[in-house]
Amino acid sequence: MESWILLCTLLLMGETLPAQMHRTRRELVPGLHEQGIRDAEGSYCGRQDACCYGRDDACTVPYFDTLCYCDLFCNRTISDCCPDFWEYCLGIDPPYPVQKGCIHNSVKFHAGATYHDNCNLCTCNGHGEWDSENHVCLINGDMIDAINRGNYGWRASNYSQFWGMTLEEGIQYRLGTIKPPTSVMNMNELHINMATNEVLPSHFNAADKWSALIHEPLDQGNCAGSWAFSTAAVASDRISIHSMGHMTPTLSPQNLLSCNTRHQQGCNGGRVDGAWWYLRRRGVVTDECYPFTSQEKEGSLASPSCMMHTRSTGRGKRQAIARCPNSHTDSNEIYQSTPAYRLSSDEKEIMKELMENGPVQALMEVHEDFFMYKSGIYQHTPIATGKPEQNRRHGTHSVKITGWGEEWKLDGSKWKYWIAANSWGKAWGEHGYFRIARGTNECEIESFVVGVWGRIEMEDMRYKK
Repeated sequence: MESWILLCTLLLMGETLPAQMHRTRRELVPGLHEQGIRDAEGSYCGRQDACCYGRDDACTVPYFDTLCYCDLFCNRTISDCCPDFWEYCLGIDPPYPVQKGCIHNSVKFHAGATYHDNCNLCTCNGHGEWDSENHVCLINGDMIDAINRGNYGWRASNYSQFWGMTLEEGIQYRLGTIKPPTSVMNMNELHINMATNEVLPSHFNAADKWSALIHEPLDQGNCAGSWAFSTAAVASDRISIHSMGHMTPTLSPQNLLSCNTRHQQGCNGGRVDGAWWYLRRRGVVTDECYPFTSQEKEGSLASPSCMMHTRSTGRGKRQAIARCPNSHTDSNEIYQSTPAYRLSSDEKEIMKELMENGPVQALMEVHEDFFMYKSGIYQHTPIATGKPEQNRRHGTHSVKITGWGEEWKLDGSKWKYWIAANSWGKAWGEHGYFRIARGTNECEIESFVVGVWGRIEMEDMRYKK
């Protein structure tokens, strides 16, 4: 007991320890507890043999990414003591603030530790609690369950490519169509001549009528470029149909994203009227010639600089004035269209145009539940997500309508729908397509519908060898 009192006195006075207690002085490390003791409830010194007395540089325990000590010398100047040193070795409270750890999935984490709960970052606040961000996530499990339990006519699903994104990010990175100016929105509608009491089929799909001429949905990734993808998709189908299959190009969205810069913002959004202007005046090459460069939401969304300016050369074969960015192909022919025309919002006129001339382009408003669409006939479901319906975020998108159909409800009424191709890849929806209520202007999908004719020359109509 007397030796212990002497030892403590010497240490407190800063005196040199007796020779038998003296060892080579270790280099002092920065204080481990300057911001508070982490993992204060952890067992460190308690796991060691009794080495609380004197100086023992070997009396160490792993502590996060460094070591902590349990010998008496650890507290002499800058503390590098283990969290339980004071309580276990000295029987007193620590002289530093204590940061309590947090529990997640039955695992204890130290103060300052983080984990992601879907799109929200959770941080252990040092008081044993998790502080979480409060973002509205793009994928909402409660909403998926509510939709699938309800009688809404469609099913919802979780998509891994959307997991971890906020609703704001989904609208910012997965849509990308800017509404045309008022002058364009008010342009005259082209009315389709229809015979009195003309009856249209109850079901129609352009892929059935024009087999091999309707192109599959693409994936815009995290590039807000639906304006370019939907334009390229409709133009590809229409040129293939109007050339009677002599030309079947899959046109390049990247050509539009990078080169159509007049009042356009590439992967930060653009207008469909500007895209059709470019197709008419400049023309676009194929996706094989100018492939899509996927964009990630981290970092800049600016599309790469234009690598291939196109220009009309008049009649006959039209070729770009530069080689393809894809060095593995030499086919740099450009394809153009006539001026785009706006259709009436009347569903029957849209149907007849589609049936006679091919798929059309439509603008629509995308709400939070649309991202989770899996199958069925979509209608926006006003299921609460923590905000009043009128305050929830939505954005403008553009898609390709390829057909229509109808189903019978249990009450005997008809459920009419459009068939449309999205640009979120084939893993989304019904193999990249979705069905949406028809005749009610659901999500404003019948408000602005556009058709176009491919510019076909006689030279283009030559028979393939």
